[in-house]
Amino acid sequence: MVRTFVAIDLPEDLRERARESQEILKRSSGRLAIVDPANLHLTVKFLGEIDPAQVDPVVEALRAVRAAPFSLTVGYPVCNPPRKPRVIWCDVTDGGESAALARQVDDLLAPLGFSRETRPFRPHVTLARVKEFHPSQCREAASIPREPLGTCRVASIKLKKSTLTPRGSIYEDLAEVAL
Repeated sequence: MVRTFVAIDLPEDLRERARESQEILKRSSGRLAIVDPANLHLTVKFLGEIDPAQVDPVVEALRAVRAAPFSLTVGYPVCNPPRKPRVIWCDVTDGGESAALARQVDDLLAPLGFSRETRPFRPHVTLARVKEFHPSQCREAASIPREPLGTCRVASIKLKKSTLTPRGSIYEDLAEVAL
């Protein structure tokens, strides 16, 4: 079985700005699992464990996506939820483009047996997962300048493989589909 998801990758300049924010978050108490900056992305749809034989049909379905390239802006880090966070992430604004893309991916993959999302799509980029909460985590997040990390052009989506290891996830691109 292959653990997979559909994602939008971030360019190097945004990953570098995110890494700078992660350095500030590391000063907090408690325990955070910081996402490797090379792995930062916006998840369009998590597919979970799939049979390797399903990879090609998934890629073919993704090739049917009809969307124009668009711009997205990665905001500043916030705790989510604010009172006792499970993650520290950056909201993404894009005029609803990634949500429309997620709905389309849902529609295209449903005939292959993938469940449709029941929760509203909220585009974000996860910087850290909270393993042990401490209030200083949100204080450090709030100390980061309240300005977006940056804007980028989205021209493709990727089907990614995720291998879980004790040192964190290892991602591998299985396919890239142009918008």
